[in-house]
Amino acid sequence: MRHARRNYSDPARNAPGLKAKNYGALKSDCRDCPSKAKCCPNTVTRRIRREKYKIVRDLARNCVASEYNPTAQRRRKKVEMLFAHLKRILGLGWLPLRGPSREICFANALPDNACSVQDDFTLAATAQNLRKLAKLKPMVPAAG
Repeated sequence: MRHARRNYSDPARNAPGLKAKNYGALKSDCRDCPSKAKCCPNTVTRRIRREKYKIVRDLARNCVASEYNPTAQRRRKKVEMLFAHLKRILGLGWLPLRGPSREICFANALPDNACSVQDDFTLAATAQNLRKLAKLKPMVPAAG
């Protein structure tokens, strides 16, 4: 038995805005140019291909090369580490929502009294702030 197959073609794939653009110089411009031997020794004219996201890549390279990048990276790392701790250690990577009012219970600790996502996040943020506070004040051994 032979299956009827329909070839899928994406109309957006061949849209003019999605392709890379090719720019080419005129033959007369390249012929009279003193840099022709270095620029395009094997071809008659110079051709440049410009990808769609070239502008975005250039902007990213400029941001990385910026003098403010190390400071921004340090700040970003601090924030990202806090969110990583929330997700991995405190278990807030996934919040099971239930009920029409979208209420949850943190780690199912309160099955009867549902608390909101806001309450869970406030509780987790408080735990993180207490950890920071504990790190600021060194432990002093008790005399005795």
